[in-house]
Amino acid sequence: MTRPDSIPEAPRRLAAWLASGAAGDMDWMGETAARRADPRRLWPEARSIVMLAMSYAPEGDALAALSDRGAANISVYARHRDYHDVMKGKLKELAGWIVAQAGGDVKVFVDTAPVMEKPLAAAAGLGWQGRHSNLVSRDLGAWFFLGSIFTTLEIESDAGETDHCGSCRACLDACPTQAFPRPYVVDARRCISYLTIEHKGPIPAEFRAAIGNRVYGCDDCLAVCPWNKFARAAREARLIARSDLAAPDLADLLADDEAAFRARFAGNPVKRVGHARFLRNLLIAAGNSEKQSLTPVVEAHLAHPSPLARGMAAWALSRLAPQRLSALAQRAAAEEDAHVQAEWAAALAR
Repeated sequence: MTRPDSIPEAPRRLAAWLASGAAGDMDWMGETAARRADPRRLWPEARSIVMLAMSYAPEGDALAALSDRGAANISVYARHRDYHDVMKGKLKELAGWIVAQAGGDVKVFVDTAPVMEKPLAAAAGLGWQGRHSNLVSRDLGAWFFLGSIFTTLEIESDAGETDHCGSCRACLDACPTQAFPRPYVVDARRCISYLTIEHKGPIPAEFRAAIGNRVYGCDDCLAVCPWNKFARAAREARLIARSDLAAPDLADLLADDEAAFRARFAGNPVKRVGHARFLRNLLIAAGNSEKQSLTPVVEAHLAHPSPLARGMAAWALSRLAPQRLSALAQRAAAEEDAHVQAEWAAALAR
């Protein structure tokens, strides 16, 4: 439990982060900054905030699929039903119970409104923001979702949690793209989770090799946290993961058309990025795979309707089969999209 005025440093910190450009093209972060930094602006009538955590701790090694070049690695949180749907249903049930027991009005949020869940959760005592900026808990490790119930009730606040990272910097050292300019600050423009999920355009060439086969999100900084070894309760409370998303075959995913993509990821977070952006990510993974058997399915995407897919297909083919790409160079002359033209030029120059 905490209060809406429990994060007084949030406006300054958020403004500085936005001013640095670290939000990338997440324009909505700036557009909602005032409400995001101060919960009282989001709902002035709120007097208390109930912060809640729900574990999604994985069974086994969360990073196991990274060593299989023919497989796709999907972030652990996206190997289940969409957490927005799962957690919101539970929060609504709890919120209804609160109203029945004590009255008042309530509003429920699960990453669907400008709420700074992590600092609020730290103020409420659920955990602390680690050096990777994500919340860490002594009971749940690093694997959990956050949700909130705003209420007009006056509820006694819990004590905030203190930082227990000590001298550990495992999360910072594990980042494949060095997305942390300093501890506790992430530059989204370098973060694989941002690049493969939030970023709408072509992924900068400097990060493609480091992405490896991470086709949706990145768990490296979470997975190495030493506090995960104490998360027994988290494992007991875990969501039921889809076994077919633990290490799906790259060739199968690349062969999906729009309808197959939507069917495969129905009710899953991956569906929200759309087929074209997911293909962009898959083609980067294919280019990093060293699997020449993927050449035909990659080549097929040179004619895809989306420029994102066509551009990444040219890049991937230049790494898998450069001679084949050279033989298809006449396609570059027919290309009308400037980004795809640039990808062809760079690919043919390698």
